[in-house]
Amino acid sequence: MPMKLQSAWTPDVLPGFEQTTLTGCSAPDGPVEVVLVRRRCSVASTQAVLYIHGYVDYFFQTHLADFYNGADMHFYAVELRRHGRSMRQHQLPNYTTDIDEYLQDVDAAVTVLRGTEHIDWLLLNGHSTGGLVAALYAHRGQQRAAVNAVFLNSPFLDMNLPAWQQRTLEPILSALGAFFPHLPIPDMSVVYGQSLHASQHGEWYYDTRWKPIKGFPVYAGWLRAIHRAHAEVAQGLAIACPVLVMHAARSAWPKQWSPDVMSADIVLDVADIRRLSPKLGPHVVMCAIADGMHELTLSTLKTRERVFKELRDWLVVIGGIQSKD
Repeated sequence: MPMKLQSAWTPDVLPGFEQTTLTGCSAPDGPVEVVLVRRRCSVASTQAVLYIHGYVDYFFQTHLADFYNGADMHFYAVELRRHGRSMRQHQLPNYTTDIDEYLQDVDAAVTVLRGTEHIDWLLLNGHSTGGLVAALYAHRGQQRAAVNAVFLNSPFLDMNLPAWQQRTLEPILSALGAFFPHLPIPDMSVVYGQSLHASQHGEWYYDTRWKPIKGFPVYAGWLRAIHRAHAEVAQGLAIACPVLVMHAARSAWPKQWSPDVMSADIVLDVADIRRLSPKLGPHVVMCAIADGMHELTLSTLKTRERVFKELRDWLVVIGGIQSKD
């Protein structure tokens, strides 16, 4: 059953933003609700971006909305089921056994944008797991024809594992996920969370109930869902619209905190992103960001300024925004 608007737009937890809830969908663990956040720009526009967050993540990057609003684009962020604003007490945080659940969430948001919000030019902006979701939606989502461009910020296109583990351990855990979906697997490193939050070594304040510094437990059912999505990407997608893939210039694999984590992707292997991005479609542009972190827009000020410059230049080239030169 398609999701629909449950209520009118109301003030969001972020000042100046609004939210509404999409409901009417059920999953094996119970009713599903998906929260859609918006901040419309100050000029009349029918162009918008739909932001899709990553794993152990939710939308809090108000400066990202500032960039898009400054480019005369309305900003929306979909909070995927069991994440952030969309988490409910009966759900395991950030858990899924099928990536298509997230494509349904994106489709519900696109329906709202095309219908009641009157958007006729749409950019999908996905980060990490949200980048994987955005790519798959642009490839085979029900309303993929409504997507005019895709910006992927460090997309999660493959597991960051040694080759031997990808060949042996990952398929075994994926197979186990079909029968024992709640089997715990080793947790994520705490170092990435330490690099972001202002209470640790970062500069960002966000709700650690929705984005814990140590992350959420990882289960075999989730790994199976991601493994199958990665296999789909490896076979090749056919995204028809322009795609910009941006990633850090290098990766690092720290065991504990060090200043080096502030200038590298410590979540994904950027070699995987470089290898798989050309498989997304015929109109892919790739851009490596020196000193970039995994979430490029949370990098140091100088670095994220370059991110936004590269993004703006690309949007001008594809005709998404007008040049201000």
